Amino acid sequence: MATPAPASYTGTAIALHWLVALLLLGQYAFGLALDDIPRGTPARGYYVNLHKSVGILIGLLILLRIGWRLAHKPPPLPAGMAPWQRRAAWFSHAALYACMLALPLSGYLASNVSRHGIKFFNTLRWAPWGPDDKALYAFFNGAHHLAALLLALLVGLHLLAVAKHSFVDRDRLLLRMWPRRGARAEPSPSDLPMETR
Repeated sequence: MATPAPASYTGTAIALHWLVALLLLGQYAFGLALDDIPRGTPARGYYVNLHKSVGILIGLLILLRIGWRLAHKPPPLPAGMAPWQRRAAWFSHAALYACMLALPLSGYLASNVSRHGIKFFNTLRWAPWGPDDKALYAFFNGAHHLAALLLALLVGLHLLAVAKHSFVDRDRLLLRMWPRRGARAEPSPSDLPMETR
């Protein structure tokens, strides 16, 4: 007998999950490509500011995603999941969110302890609000690279867990976050009981 499809995340949560995932993947590749652009050249400044600008927008989307997650209870995990797997799932998601926050925040802080600051999409200059401090810049830039590395490792573990649930456990857990017609809709105010409106 086929396992019934598990309850799904809301359409908004699904959209934010995949949008942030794709943007982070692109931004990660963009950051790696910056290493091929010589320092001190106009091209590097142009692309570094694009990287910073996109990172700020992704950071805002991550905050939106976290806010949505805190305000909307996720669908339950499969009833047969072992307690250690539930704890591992909670910890890995918490670590993913922590890295997703640390990545744009550390980049933003590094930009503001450097004389270069941020030129938002190479149009609007945001003067740095911190001191031009090379030691502080090195600290935040190092934190930025560490957060990127940890996030890549955690995403790898996340994908391995998805593969295990899909091909070993066959519990169809991936369907909770997969875009589909049956995704749970957000309740409108008229759907709520009168006392909760």
